[in-house]
Amino acid sequence: MKRAPLHDRLSALADPIRTRILLVLERHELTVSELRTVLQLPQSTVSRHLKVLADAEWVGAREDGTSNRYRLDAKGLDAGSKKLWSAVRAEAELLPAARRDAERVAGVLADRHTRSQAFFASSAAQWDRLRTEMFGARTELFALLGLLDPATRFGDLGCGTGQLTESVAPFVAEVIAVDESAAMLRAARARLATFEHVEVREGSVEALPLDDGQLDLAVLSLVLHYVADPATALAEIHRVLRPRGGRLLLVDMLPHDREEYRQTMGHVWLGFAPDTVAQWATAAGFRSIRQHPLPAASHAKGPTLFAATLST
Repeated sequence: MKRAPLHDRLSALADPIRTRILLVLERHELTVSELRTVLQLPQSTVSRHLKVLADAEWVGAREDGTSNRYRLDAKGLDAGSKKLWSAVRAEAELLPAARRDAERVAGVLADRHTRSQAFFASSAAQWDRLRTEMFGARTELFALLGLLDPATRFGDLGCGTGQLTESVAPFVAEVIAVDESAAMLRAARARLATFEHVEVREGSVEALPLDDGQLDLAVLSLVLHYVADPATALAEIHRVLRPRGGRLLLVDMLPHDREEYRQTMGHVWLGFAPDTVAQWATAAGFRSIRQHPLPAASHAKGPTLFAATLST
């Protein structure tokens, strides 16, 4: 594809609103609606400026259900564009409006998180039934075959009611189960009370209550689509895995168009494409990524699942 002319790229950077947009999108992947909230501007204005930036190849878009999520991939820019953006960014970051934008981004991410937690607070008691109806009984066992070692220090991240930990605990040396929902943690502790080598901790996937390199193997099963910032979550998981040979098993949904999941179940993301997962994993520091779709049970109602093995 032919690259946008130099003067078009320069012109795109000349507008203060567009530089504010780029500052935000360099750090976060946002929809038009979320950008409107951050910038405090009409949606039509945001869309118009995004088109200019996209035509000049400063931003890219990724479909997520009925929405597009926009991002500036600064590392992927050519050398000339990197120099241009570096010069503009140094000045733009000093603007009072840019500081206010950064504060409102935190609110947008918090709102994503709140939508997920509102669902959890009201649905912990029926969570197992909902998962079974959507994906079939004990689907996670498909992804665990061949991964268990008796000496493993295992992390069940976003453990929910503890169903996965209950399955894994008899076969490993230690399990740390982490979740941030109080309702889910109560259910997990009740379910796992008989396991002396299982510890249930409160914490988010984006700020894990674990030491560096504490785990050999971690599983993030049907959790990432609730996380406000998946890239940050993967980087945090990389931190708590042992530096060489640690593994993350990521189980989630492939991209789908079931927009109603956002309202009925608090989903933030409508599945993940393999190349998106690979980009996030590489940026987080994982050295190898293997991904495969999982077989669906005949009675499962949910989208197709995938398993990705990420190694440190």
